[in-house]
Amino acid sequence: MRVINRIRYGEPKVLHLKEMEKLTPASNEVLIRNYASSVTLYDCWTRSGTAPPGFGLLSRLESGFRKPKQSIIGTEFAGKVEAVGKNVTKFKKDHEVYGFLPSGAYAEYLCLPEDATLAIKPATMTFDEAAVVPQGALTALYFLRKGNIQKKQRVLIIGASGGVGIFAVQIAKNLFECEVTGVCSTSKLELVKSLGADRVIDYIKEDYTVSNKKYDLILDTMGKSSVRKCKNLLNNEGFYLFTTFGMPKLFQILWFKLISRKKIVFGVLEDKPEDLVYLKDQIEAGNLKSVIDKRFLMEQAAEAHLYVESGQKKGQVVLYID
Repeated sequence: MRVINRIRYGEPKVLHLKEMEKLTPASNEVLIRNYASSVTLYDCWTRSGTAPPGFGLLSRLESGFRKPKQSIIGTEFAGKVEAVGKNVTKFKKDHEVYGFLPSGAYAEYLCLPEDATLAIKPATMTFDEAAVVPQGALTALYFLRKGNIQKKQRVLIIGASGGVGIFAVQIAKNLFECEVTGVCSTSKLELVKSLGADRVIDYIKEDYTVSNKKYDLILDTMGKSSVRKCKNLLNNEGFYLFTTFGMPKLFQILWFKLISRKKIVFGVLEDKPEDLVYLKDQIEAGNLKSVIDKRFLMEQAAEAHLYVESGQKKGQVVLYID
């Protein structure tokens, strides 16, 4: 089988196409023929060994200090079940599925336990549309729930045009009927408006922290907002949520928790297969959609990483595995 392999950390050129032996599922595993994956900023951080910025050294304690323990990266996928182990009951041959895993999605075949973060693919989506859902949508759903999101609240989403932000806007607006304000750059204003945001702020031209408007929930998807400035935008019982952040930001977050009654939430995504099923139902009901900017062939993985790192993308980037 073909995989995108890397033997060291570095720039996109470290990614290479390689042939490996095809996987065989164990008794509790599902063998998936992978049709599409995605290229996210997280994948770029993982490839370079700096994920997330500010935690490069700490992240390498887990992923490998001098060289990566896992040579294949990628977290999202969509494909078809080719075979199942004898003890598998949830999935059958030819089931169309989508899912999320910590690493290894840039491969033609995947072997996963049946209780992994894996679910039947939304019937209304193609494989490439489904492949760019799991990481962003699961992250958005998890943190919005951690922020105790309620109907009709005021929500500020910083980084509204990114992989997490795209789904955060839709979840807050379509599932909770919130008043949503999105923050993004000039070239991505129309994208965020198309997702249903009530107001979109161009951070290049306007300081979104200078406002009398108060929010019940602030979601920072990029970890770049100022804790000192944004805390004044929160209602007294409001939640300030970080999906990612670097070491300097961590100290600001911890200080905020000590001095403020307002709630600040950060941590690591807890991905669950039942949440993928929930997202599937919402997609099929027309409440959530993917926004695909560009598609690349598997052998163009390095080019796709360069494009994502350039900051030009308006939506999500697909990596065709087949």
